[in-house]
Amino acid sequence: MLRRYLLHLLALCGTLSASSASTTFTARDSNYSNCRKTSVVILGGGVAGITAAQALANQSITDFLIVEYNGEIGGRMKHTNFGKNPNGKPYVVELGANWVQGLGTDGGPENPIWTFVKKYNVSNTYSNYSSIQTYDETGYTDYSSLLDDYEEAYAKLEQNAGVILTNNLQDMSTRAGESLAGWKPKKDMKAQAVEWWEWDWETSYPPEQSSLVFGITGYNLTFYQFSDENNFVTDQRGFNTWLKGVGSTFLKPNDKRLLLNTIVTDISYSKNGVTVTNSDGSCISAAYAICTFSLGVLQNDAVTFKPELPSWKQTAIHTFQMGTYTKIFMQFNETFWDPNTQFFLYASPTTRGYYPVFQSLSTPDFLPNSNILFVTVVEEESYRIESQSDSQTQSEVLAVLRQMFPNTTIPEPTAFMYPRWSLEPWVYGSYSNWPVGTTLENHQNLRANVGRVHFAGEHTSAEYFGFLQGAWFEGQEVGERVAGMLGRECRSKETGCGEYRRYEVLHGTTRLEEYNAVNGWRVSSFYDIGFE
Repeated sequence: MLRRYLLHLLALCGTLSASSASTTFTARDSNYSNCRKTSVVILGGGVAGITAAQALANQSITDFLIVEYNGEIGGRMKHTNFGKNPNGKPYVVELGANWVQGLGTDGGPENPIWTFVKKYNVSNTYSNYSSIQTYDETGYTDYSSLLDDYEEAYAKLEQNAGVILTNNLQDMSTRAGESLAGWKPKKDMKAQAVEWWEWDWETSYPPEQSSLVFGITGYNLTFYQFSDENNFVTDQRGFNTWLKGVGSTFLKPNDKRLLLNTIVTDISYSKNGVTVTNSDGSCISAAYAICTFSLGVLQNDAVTFKPELPSWKQTAIHTFQMGTYTKIFMQFNETFWDPNTQFFLYASPTTRGYYPVFQSLSTPDFLPNSNILFVTVVEEESYRIESQSDSQTQSEVLAVLRQMFPNTTIPEPTAFMYPRWSLEPWVYGSYSNWPVGTTLENHQNLRANVGRVHFAGEHTSAEYFGFLQGAWFEGQEVGERVAGMLGRECRSKETGCGEYRRYEVLHGTTRLEEYNAVNGWRVSSFYDIGFE
């Protein structure tokens, strides 16, 4: 029910008018006569960028360029070599996205990521969240009953969020919602660990900073619509194998339309087109740009827009949150933990979210006998450890493991590694989250194009923000939208082709404006702020 109401609100707040009119393009600025010319430049070769390109190709639009910072496509589906297998060759582990979240039901909708994972035979294993042992600073301590307590409160939390949404009431923090549902962990560190496992681990932000309504809807739209399964990817080719497969359907080997290892520095736009300048001094002149840069890149001004983005767009960008999710990998010379258990939850006596969830890859059906264990931290703990040395982090993690297994001699790891997502200049974080009190109008502004510059990514998806499927759906939609603006058939009739809406509050009223490639922005209507 909550999903239906969210989609209904999206229809009310963000329905987009259809336009199949062809657009006549004027000549580019003569200052950029030496730039490489194309109809569409796609900035970013992650899921949204490749899907947008595929949508264009499906409309027989082949005149596009994909500009990618890294040496291969995939974006935050990024893997690396780690440790050694018994034959002396390294394992492949995922630094970023690692799960297919929500698969599909027989006769029902299927997550497109799951569809492609099956099509390209990407190895994956069901994550059994019931396979968990609980620990504190004294070692194994069974507080698993708190998991049931949280689930009971969560059921009430969902219902309360539905009431708020359907009655257009004021959003609240998840912390407030939990308290009203009877969940009040306070200084109980075991309860805090359980809450982290249930909430922070998914959203990358604590309940105090997370929207109740959109935190719940974001979860339900994936796990209630598709399925409640999470499958962990262990494919030694890398998770991005499926995206490379999709790319191969419209990109040739060494395709000159795919510009790898290319760093964008400036995006200049006008009513006549878009010019992209790169760090190597090259430039691209296009009729349209599809910007799939992460929310973190936009928030950190890693790319200069000329003219600068309008205030309504900047406000939306800086309103939403970019979380960081850091996996710390260790390989040992033995598996000293229970090899048949997938997860190990640790409750620090002093610090919430301090190395809270360890996951075994040495478990059957993952990377058996690999002796690999990894622990995840998010948000403030991510920022802290990403700013310190590997050796300091390793020392802290080993100290926790020695508390968890006091009767076991914990050896030094033979391999140790973790990424620093919050410091990566091509992403500055892991995925987006909705803060407290944020509206669909705010998000529509985040999603809206600015003239000929369109935006897409997991952060622009109201339904699936933070998920790979969000990037997939948004890339497909914006690709079809731009194809419609290039005079092709409008295939996105439910959401429109060629126009977006944006919202601005002026003197107690909300002004709704619509964008058209020919006429630019125009005021569509004014209406009072309030409940209908």
